[in-house]
Amino acid sequence: MQFVDRQLAARLESSERVAQICYAEALRRSRPDVRVEIEEIGGGHMVFTGPNSPIGRAIGLGLRREVVLQDIERVERFYFQRGADAQIDVVPAADESLFEIMRERPYRLVELNNVVVLELGPDLRLKTEVEGIEIRRAQPSEARQCADVLGRCFHGTPPDFADTVAAMFQGEAISFLALARNTPVAVATGLVIKEEKLMALFGAGTLPLYRGRGIQTALLSARIQAAKLAGCDLAITVTRGGTTSQRNAERLGFRVAYSKATMIRARE
Repeated sequence: MQFVDRQLAARLESSERVAQICYAEALRRSRPDVRVEIEEIGGGHMVFTGPNSPIGRAIGLGLRREVVLQDIERVERFYFQRGADAQIDVVPAADESLFEIMRERPYRLVELNNVVVLELGPDLRLKTEVEGIEIRRAQPSEARQCADVLGRCFHGTPPDFADTVAAMFQGEAISFLALARNTPVAVATGLVIKEEKLMALFGAGTLPLYRGRGIQTALLSARIQAAKLAGCDLAITVTRGGTTSQRNAERLGFRVAYSKATMIRARE
């Protein structure tokens, strides 16, 4: 794994920054009833897709230029005026100005995640077969079905989860379904960011009954193959530390590039 300086960190963070923007634009097209806003800020972007949406943070601040107080105040106004808490991703390589300002404001840690990276060299060997499971590309018309499968993989998803998240599997997304006897049991998607020659991997889940069979590893491999065919030299995913997702990625050769914090300031 090459040294992660600020330039490389900006490239890696584009995996989430651009993915958020693409999701927001797809949601705007498919759900005109949902308020969607996208703005550049502090060298990055902030995205709003609803006050309770799991997608909507300021990403990339301090990686392309110094951050000033007015940037953070603008982030807070952007979210507060739309009825949401302000959330900012903070990366270790960011300019010190971001840390100085954040220390002076009432932010708290809401998430700590690992950015996990795989260099797509010519010697990379992948296995996409699982006994008794068919893995294939999902069609754009199956976006709602993919979102429904993803929602059933986790506890506590809201009733409108599939309607909201279906946009994740639309547009330029490269999605895969895993099927057992023609029944979808797992899903995963990704996005090729051509200008950065990388693929962002996200939106993965397996129904509880089918876990532990190597399905997610196979879905990772399928997306990595698609990334190589698209001319990418990096694949990136974001995971919680010590999770099955990180273990599956590391078995394929992914390595932690850095950990990053999502900081939140509650709307007053």
